[in-house]
Amino acid sequence: MYDREPLYVISVAARLLEMHAQTLRKYEREGFIEPSRTRGRLRLYSAEDIERLRQIKYLVEERNLNLAGVELALTLSRRLRALHESVRAARSVEEATARFEEEARDILALLGLPEPDWRARAADDARGRRAGGPTGNSAGSPTGRAIHAGARRSP
Repeated sequence: MYDREPLYVISVAARLLEMHAQTLRKYEREGFIEPSRTRGRLRLYSAEDIERLRQIKYLVEERNLNLAGVELALTLSRRLRALHESVRAARSVEEATARFEEEARDILALLGLPEPDWRARAADDARGRRAGGPTGNSAGSPTGRAIHAGARRSP
């Protein structure tokens, strides 16, 4: 295993990431990463570990997430990647749609949101297309939701 993949000891990984080695240990304790170990118990970080640590660094420093937020973001990232693969492997549009809806329900529940009624939304969308589409940018449209969700509240 060690001769096929580049592995970095903690000091090199910390230097590559511009992070303190203690921070890497903390992220390991949190369960965000699990570096392999030598027989002498030295941590060895793979390219995948380094990439995950870069994501964690971005989430903490650029998105200002705390560790609970990082954990949620990593979980969502993993599930979205798995969903992408699952949908690509589907044999039909119906199967892909069913896989998407099932995972989307689970993800929304994880975020504390109610389960959507996909059939009602599809019927509404179909009626809108038959009627010539929506006029204007309502809060119910995807663009309206994006604008509303991104709006800042004044203090």
